[in-house]
Amino acid sequence: MNQNDHKMNSRRKFIKTAGFGSALVAVNPYSIMSIAEKGRLKKIGFISGILNKNFETEDWKIVLKKAVEYGFTEYEGGVKGDSSAEFLKYCKEIGLKPVAGGVGMSDDMDKIQQDLEKLNELEMKYAVTYWPWLVGAPFKADDCKRSAELLNRIGERAKKNGLIFCWHNHDREFDDMETGKPFDYLMENTEKELVNCEMDIYWVAKGGADPLEVLKKYKGRIPVLHVKDMADDQERSFACPGSGIIDFPAVFAEAEKQNIEHYFVERDNAPDGLTCLKSSGEYLRDLRF
Repeated sequence: MNQNDHKMNSRRKFIKTAGFGSALVAVNPYSIMSIAEKGRLKKIGFISGILNKNFETEDWKIVLKKAVEYGFTEYEGGVKGDSSAEFLKYCKEIGLKPVAGGVGMSDDMDKIQQDLEKLNELEMKYAVTYWPWLVGAPFKADDCKRSAELLNRIGERAKKNGLIFCWHNHDREFDDMETGKPFDYLMENTEKELVNCEMDIYWVAKGGADPLEVLKKYKGRIPVLHVKDMADDQERSFACPGSGIIDFPAVFAEAEKQNIEHYFVERDNAPDGLTCLKSSGEYLRDLRF
C-alpha cells in the first residue's frame, strides 16, 4: 500500500467513525454527556444487624473484612470484640469507618450520656434512636407530643457531645391518627437544629407513603438513608437491595441533590447477611441515576 492509499483508508475510517458519532448525537445529542454525568453512590455502608447470623458462626473480624471486600466502607452499629479501642483499630486497618450507632429512647439523661460517650469512643458522627416512642403502635397525638419533647432533649444532649441526632422510622409512623400522621408530627414538632431522621426507605413504602416525596418534603432533615428493598409478593417482604421493587434511582437522585452522603444497607432477619451484602454491593456500585 502506497502513502496515498494509506491516507485514503485512514480518511475513510475517520469518516465512518465520525458518522457513527454524529448519528448517535442526532438520535440523542446528550447521550454521551448524560452517561458521563449520571450520579452514583460514592460510598456505601451497612448496619451490623444484617450480619447477626454470620457473627454467630464466624469470627467478627473475618465477617467485617468480607464486607469491606464487597465494597462497603461505612459501618452502623455497636462494638464487636472486647473494647471500643480494639474495634476501632481493626476498622481503621481494613478501611471501614464507624459512622452511626444507637442511643436509647429514655428520659434518663445519665443513661443517654453513657450511650453518647460510647459513640464518641468509636469516633462516630450520628446517634440514632431506633424506636422513637415510649409506647407501642398505634400512636396517638399525645404519644407524639411526649416523643417529640423527649427527642428534643436527647438531640440537645447529643449536640453538646458533638453528635448529630436522628430517629429511625418504621411503617406505623404513616398511619392516620386524630389529626395527621405521626411521622409529620415528629418532624414538625422537633427542633431542626437538634433532631433529624434516618429514613428507612422500605418502611416508608410499607407504610403507604412515597419515599421520594418524603425526602423532598423534609429536605435538609434526612442526612442518612437505610437502603432496604421490598419483595414483589403479597406480604411486601424484606429484600436485599436490587432484588425488589423499590425505585432506588429516583430516591438516590434526589438524595444526591440534597448532598446526602450516607447509605446503609439493611435487610431485617437476613438468613445470610454476607450473601445479601455481596449482591447489594454489586447492585449499588453499578447503579447510575
